[in-house]
Amino acid sequence: MIDLKRMEVWFVTGSQQLYGPETLKQVAAHSREIAGALDAASAIPVKVLFKPTVKTPEEVFALCQRANQSSGCIGLVTWCHTFSPSKMWINGFKILQKPILHLHTQYNRSIPWSSIDMDFMNLNQSAHGDREHGFIMSRMRLNRKVVVGFWQDADVQDQIGAWCRAAAAWNDWQGARFARFGDNMREVAVTEGDKVAAQMQFGYSVNGYGLGDLVKYVNAATDAQINSLLNEYEASYRLPSTLRRNPPLRVAIREAARIEIGLRKFLKAGGFKGFTTTFEDLHGLAQLPGLPVQRLMAEGYGFGAEGDWKTCALVRAMKVMASGLKGGTSFMEDYTYHLDSKGMKVLGAHMLEICPSIAKGKPSLEVHPLGIGGKADPARLVFDTPPGPGLNASMMDMGNRFRLLVNEVEVVPPEEPLPKLPVARALWIPKPNLPVAATAWIYAGGAHHTGFSQAVTTEMIEDFATMAGVELLVIDEDTNIRAFRQELKWNDTYYGLCNGFIS
Repeated sequence: MIDLKRMEVWFVTGSQQLYGPETLKQVAAHSREIAGALDAASAIPVKVLFKPTVKTPEEVFALCQRANQSSGCIGLVTWCHTFSPSKMWINGFKILQKPILHLHTQYNRSIPWSSIDMDFMNLNQSAHGDREHGFIMSRMRLNRKVVVGFWQDADVQDQIGAWCRAAAAWNDWQGARFARFGDNMREVAVTEGDKVAAQMQFGYSVNGYGLGDLVKYVNAATDAQINSLLNEYEASYRLPSTLRRNPPLRVAIREAARIEIGLRKFLKAGGFKGFTTTFEDLHGLAQLPGLPVQRLMAEGYGFGAEGDWKTCALVRAMKVMASGLKGGTSFMEDYTYHLDSKGMKVLGAHMLEICPSIAKGKPSLEVHPLGIGGKADPARLVFDTPPGPGLNASMMDMGNRFRLLVNEVEVVPPEEPLPKLPVARALWIPKPNLPVAATAWIYAGGAHHTGFSQAVTTEMIEDFATMAGVELLVIDEDTNIRAFRQELKWNDTYYGLCNGFIS
């Protein structure tokens, strides 16, 4: 389980010496109260720590240094209660390596009409103090989030909470390690990418490991460990009667347990946060890992099939963002369409590897032929996904930049049972509809692999893209193809100029 409460954001208030000690005492008291309220807010999943008011360039610089050096700090929430001259923030912002949220609020909700005087005005200057603060971040071209409103309001706390979840995911990527067992699927373009560029921009590393490295761990699993895991399977999932009384199927389940034990030990030993597999490289494994992948994803590991390391890393980030929220997150693939004019839909699935965190009810543990890979019939969990809002997100390497693409969807129940489809699946209606969504997705070069979630929101992904400095495109109920194609052209020009060339 990913614990976000071990992470913290620092609440930093800007002011200056001009106002004198009494006013600064009030600033500190108000700031402490706001930080405490945010820390107690249910929408904010991390700790919010009050930090002393910064009043000089030296104090700002020292605070940013400490933030960079703190392993627990995942970002700064800044606020200017009074007027904080923006030049004093420059050197601190130049070295700051943590995300910034600029909270534009004020301590009092309302103007005290009958008692307002100049003392009140000198203290409560956020209306123009934060504009000065915002200017220097714009002047320095700093990526940040701006939240405007009263600090006690739910919508303000929700926006801060979404940013905190994105910051937690961004922090999780720094120094993260992802393992690839085998290369990407042969001749496939979209799962390729520049791993050096990704490490430079995103902070995580991706490296390949031979199947033999994994098989050593798999073969070391003991009968006692396997039997213990089988008991866990029986307690956690529905097992068809045919599986219970069919010895070959029981052997397949035992083999899946053996692979899970070895795979988990390998990942823990290497400190990995995610991994990829491919059915084209299974030497030494009796079956393609299906059930083991599903269960490891449910524990928070990222995953990408066919060597898709970009989706693997994205799924891990989405797992972090979603921690503690209702609804699951999974690796996903757009598989086949329902093109009925009365209601077009997408059936999402994969051969095996869909996370049971998105399951409706208790999954069924089954063994069926796979048809590809040339290995024994693999075990897998079979289930449908509950109806409700969700999204698909995809990361692509466009050559001169990475692009993050999101499509909001509405998950719906299947129109009929699917008794002969032995895989986990989700059925959804893309927003605004399938023709527009698919057209936009294809124009944008969106991958067939995605991170699917009924917990992560577009706002979280947008905040994450801001932190990562990556292009973001959103397909939602307001998407218009003509405008979307124009946005693609503008983005090509913008990123070409930023990177010194036009691709």
